[in-house]
Amino acid sequence: MPPAAAADPDGVVGVGADLEPGTLLQAYRNGLFPMPIGDGRQELLAWWSPDPRAVLPLDGLRVSRSLRRSLARFEVRFDTAFNAVVAACADPDRPGRWITPAVAAAYGRLHRLGWAHSVETWSPEGQLVGGLYGVAIGGVFAGESMFHYQTDASKVALVGLVERLRAGGATLLDVQWSTPHLASLGVVELPRARYMEQLLEAVHRPDAWGLPDFAP
Repeated sequence: MPPAAAADPDGVVGVGADLEPGTLLQAYRNGLFPMPIGDGRQELLAWWSPDPRAVLPLDGLRVSRSLRRSLARFEVRFDTAFNAVVAACADPDRPGRWITPAVAAAYGRLHRLGWAHSVETWSPEGQLVGGLYGVAIGGVFAGESMFHYQTDASKVALVGLVERLRAGGATLLDVQWSTPHLASLGVVELPRARYMEQLLEAVHRPDAWGLPDFAP
């Protein structure tokens, strides 16, 4: 697999390969992630390493007063509805949707193997109203996508994720690209070289996700 530094100006390192668990894990350990490119009719699997890279410092999450109120309204769960979270993130009616059936199936396999995880926001009525999913390796969590059906529901999931990662000793939360919305929550951008330094340290740390008794 080509190194992250081989990326073109758009951040694309290469096109092709497969989505088998070993391929995906090798990619994440080397600072790459998959995302199809194309017009929806003919899509190619591309491997990305943006420069700069967006991360959320685990001590830098900004929790507004309104978000604190939302935290009291919802329940956060982990890995109880992974497929439903991915399906919601893959909704074809969402703008910019990129999660194809092949991508969803690939992360489902990673989930069954214990590498991919979901953080879910549930309403008092027991409905899934928001969440996110990503890949955990050592002390890094690579966020892939999030969704919400109710105000602040995806933010509540993010707060739950940060709390779990901090409790487990994680050091890196990768969110790929920054947006104004993510920046408002504390996301910052790192040069690729600095990101790679943090990544290589984080992937060799003990598993930060495996907290079966963790409760947010």
